[in-house]
Amino acid sequence: MAAEVVLDVEERIAGVTEVAQAVRVPRQRGEQLLEAAAWYAEERHWDVVPGTWLDVVEGAERCSCGDAGCASPGAHPARPDWMGQATGSGAAARRMWSDRPGSSVLLPAGRAFDALDVPESAGFLALARMERMGLPLGPVTRTPDRRMLFLVLPGASAKAPGLVSGLGWDAGALGLVGRGEGHYVVGPPTRVGGRGAVQWARRPSQANRWLPDVDELISPLAYACAREAADARERLS
Repeated sequence: MAAEVVLDVEERIAGVTEVAQAVRVPRQRGEQLLEAAAWYAEERHWDVVPGTWLDVVEGAERCSCGDAGCASPGAHPARPDWMGQATGSGAAARRMWSDRPGSSVLLPAGRAFDALDVPESAGFLALARMERMGLPLGPVTRTPDRRMLFLVLPGASAKAPGLVSGLGWDAGALGLVGRGEGHYVVGPPTRVGGRGAVQWARRPSQANRWLPDVDELISPLAYACAREAADARERLS
């Protein structure tokens, strides 16, 4: 029953229909990444920074960091000072990605937005609840690691644990994580190794240019995460 609910929600959310079924993810092309990075800077006024990329080593794709066991191959910062390299200029972004077309697109958090990072199944349930409640929503990403990140106004990362605690839950136990200053969101269409590409569950648009505050979304997100955690415990029992 839970799986049917998730699929039904996927089909009703703009931008998610194409991922409701298992599909082949096209190979990531440099020009797609370059145009995406420039668009984020020019149209959304988000800072962008190029991250690692995927190299082919002995017929297999490896992260450019050189770690054969990299946890996020081709989708993490390429250098320690990555935050200082971020730019909000579309022209600068084009130059950066022209030099290394295959670089992942990273969006530094804590500047134009923070992100609330939750398990995917809880994220879809929360989206359905938010739509029924008529809550304002910002863009939402969906990662190959089955996580969803809800973009909200900066400051959410610091406020979220206290807000969840006020609702009677522990954010860490629910798998609800705030991403703020010092963190980043992997921007679509970046591909994470052979796992697939990061996609938009709710695409950036004129309608969601103004991001919601964490206070507006935390209750349905925490509720959905708590429900998912309870279901997971029940499956294990």
